[in-house]
Amino acid sequence: MEYTGPAALRLTDSLVESLVDAARLAAIKATHTGRPASRRRNRGQTLRPGADTPLWNTLVDAVAPLLRQYGARAQLARELGVHKSRVTEFFLHQHAMPDAERTLELIVWLARQRQQKAQAEAARTRRKSP
Repeated sequence: MEYTGPAALRLTDSLVESLVDAARLAAIKATHTGRPASRRRNRGQTLRPGADTPLWNTLVDAVAPLLRQYGARAQLARELGVHKSRVTEFFLHQHAMPDAERTLELIVWLARQRQQKAQAEAARTRRKSP
């Protein structure tokens, strides 16, 4: 993915805020499900997707619907610079998570997708109104 500059980061502010809010709610819900607390991880150990990663789970919930269209996973894989099967592992099987840089690129990609959708809806609305 090419460098998009500070404008892309500004675009993601509200998205990040909504992801954090949703993750907080998911973490609270996970603590009230009666599941035993997970064991403490050793410092520096790699995180795996699951109950201990509410922010990642929220991001997966936001991205997964966008990957249903034919070719969307391949397009995202090109954007992130990974193989298409890694995107499947990230979002469908949830066996792995991308590194920090790719996660930030993913957030920017998600913000762009939402902005394009909003622009398309606005254009559709303008065409319908007399």
